Amino acid sequence: MKSIYESWGKYPTPEYQQVINYSWINEAPDLATVIGNVLPFGLGRSYGDSCLNSNGTLVDCSGLNKFISVDWDKGVLRAEAGVSLDEILKLIVPKGFFLAVTPGTKFVTLGGAIANDVHGKNHHKMGTFGCHVNCFELLRSTNERLICSNSENQELFRATIGGLGLTGIITWAEIKLFRIDSSMIDAEFVKFDCLNDFFEINDFANLTNDFTVSWIDCTSTGTRSGRGIYSSGNFAKSGPKYANTKHSIDFPFKSSFINELSVNLFNVLYYQKQFDKKLNSLIHYEPFFYPLDAVGKWNNAYGKNGFIQYQFVLPFNNGKEALKEILTRINHSGLSSFLTVLKTFGNIKSPGMLSFPRPGITLAIDFRMTGKRTLDFLTSLDDIVKEHRGVIYPAKDSRMSGSDFMHFYPEVKEFSKYIDPKFSSSFWRRVNN
Repeated sequence: MKSIYESWGKYPTPEYQQVINYSWINEAPDLATVIGNVLPFGLGRSYGDSCLNSNGTLVDCSGLNKFISVDWDKGVLRAEAGVSLDEILKLIVPKGFFLAVTPGTKFVTLGGAIANDVHGKNHHKMGTFGCHVNCFELLRSTNERLICSNSENQELFRATIGGLGLTGIITWAEIKLFRIDSSMIDAEFVKFDCLNDFFEINDFANLTNDFTVSWIDCTSTGTRSGRGIYSSGNFAKSGPKYANTKHSIDFPFKSSFINELSVNLFNVLYYQKQFDKKLNSLIHYEPFFYPLDAVGKWNNAYGKNGFIQYQFVLPFNNGKEALKEILTRINHSGLSSFLTVLKTFGNIKSPGMLSFPRPGITLAIDFRMTGKRTLDFLTSLDDIVKEHRGVIYPAKDSRMSGSDFMHFYPEVKEFSKYIDPKFSSSFWRRVNN
């Protein structure tokens, strides 16, 4: 059993949570007899409080970590929901397959990837993780087990994808895989001087590359505001097929290294690390998709109070000006981060009712939690997102108001019909107060 059940952002700090282990798929705990409400828990990589259940019960599903079957001819894998994406990659990459969609860390469970309907660098080509889920089994608190797919229990299927673990426990899932000829990425890295340059590069890169994303410098000002490095690439047509099996090195301290001076220094050095305007490189998929996974427990860098990851998407038609305003406010706030990711979403719709991605511009940025100062600042950014018809990602949220959540996701009224009455979370109670 884990010693600490908290979110990756370490904010908010959960109150007491009883924990039940669920390790054998056919020996599920009798949820109906549990006093209070329950919530499934995987590997704790959710940033906000959607994985927390203060004063309730967590069902630790990380022990459901066994593979069930693989059809290599069809490229279809079935596994228990506690299997991590890391373990899946170790199995499938040597066989010439990859995940159809992967988030920025491989240390999440299969069930968590579905419950948060994660997205990656290829949304413009492949949509969200939920787009590639064939079916799954859902354990309800009545001990009923339901097979959910596009043709069976369709509404529960849609509600569970992106449903933040509130519809029941996913015990196993079947997903479609992506064929690759090599584990290497034919990558290109381009330095750009401002946001306008980003959009020019992005328009072309999205046409010719499966994977696109950029890091931007939130400390730059004036005509260089929003400068950064654009990364794009495709799996190479030939080369070795191997998965990473090295262990990461844990961040050695638990005190905050994030302050205005260190952030400014990091951003300058990171931007200048690439001397040439354009750099082409053949690299393994590991540093391309999962650069932060090289450092275990990197969240400790933000100190004991943790951090908040703030991610939003703005529609294309008015998003550029709103993004510029948000970056200006971040720069003036003194709360800038070393990790700021900018990319665009395509128009592939997810089957999930509460799925976050939609066509537009999305920015994700980490803010060190400093208390009221950080919370008030993020509320001011919410106002800009709302004004320009954008939405905030609930799977990473730990502080938006209930009224804003209802505004961003009017589908929640329909979604609520499929919540298991025994299931709840700190997030769900917060946004429904």
